Amino acid sequence: MKKNFNHCESVYWVFTQLCNDKCDHCYNLSGPKGERITEEECLSIIDNLPDKIDRLILSGGEPLAERKILYSILDKLKIKYKDKTQIMLQTNGDLLNEEILDTLIEKGVTRFDIASIDRYHKFAGKRKDEITKLFLSRNMSDEITEPLVVKNIYLKKDKVSFGFWGATEDMWLGGNWARGRALEKDVWKKDPLHNFCAILSGARGFLGGEEDIPQEVSIQLWKINPCCPGTKYPLGDARKEKVADVLERVSKSKIFHSLNKGDAWKMGESIGVTEKYAKERTNELKNVCLWCDEFFENHFDMNKLEPKNKNKIK
Repeated sequence: MKKNFNHCESVYWVFTQLCNDKCDHCYNLSGPKGERITEEECLSIIDNLPDKIDRLILSGGEPLAERKILYSILDKLKIKYKDKTQIMLQTNGDLLNEEILDTLIEKGVTRFDIASIDRYHKFAGKRKDEITKLFLSRNMSDEITEPLVVKNIYLKKDKVSFGFWGATEDMWLGGNWARGRALEKDVWKKDPLHNFCAILSGARGFLGGEEDIPQEVSIQLWKINPCCPGTKYPLGDARKEKVADVLERVSKSKIFHSLNKGDAWKMGESIGVTEKYAKERTNELKNVCLWCDEFFENHFDMNKLEPKNKNKIK
């Protein structure tokens, strides 16, 4: 586990849930009426980000549906991090054109991931050839186009690059989170043996120390989370608290040591909630994320970082 949380290898920040699309599998209810925060709140969050970040992924929602705020974010990130941070944009690509692309590159975006090459998105990948042609016209690199989910994939900061992916059966959709519209539309993963917590985008490695995946923290609007699906209650509020301080605070709890190892079933053992019970409940709930929700609802107080119902042993 890391000791210096003012250096974070990866931050995944959903700064808006506004989106031009309304996909059935969306875990955060993004859409034309998706939740938003103000430009001022976004700029406050940047003030509270770690002093050093290797890569910062801006996502949504659809970031290009909030271009004014996105441009302000990029301007402030450039002031704070100069050219030392890989600024990545995750977009469905629907709203991308030559003018917007040039502006984004000029403002410091060095990686574009088109995350809509699947059957759930509006165009279902139909614009892929058109967008590829646009990227290549700007001499962008397609050397690494797969999702950047392992630690030993490094992008060249002096070359703007792009990739394409989506919610496939093998990745993300195969382990779809029981969250948001995916839960409402009943397209979430009903497999109690599937441990999404153990991969990147899950909680594993959010405090660092894992050799195969980068340390990644998720911020959903303002909510600091150990994973993209998010815990039932956030670790902290990035508008008001330093992310590094929040990570240091939770790192003192054995609960989060287990989540850092990607093991949601063992996270309650230090407070008497056994792995056996956790797996029984996961089997009944059919999803490890739903077990995680239940754990923080019934057994552990996120604000106080102490157990609830101290005399109730499972």
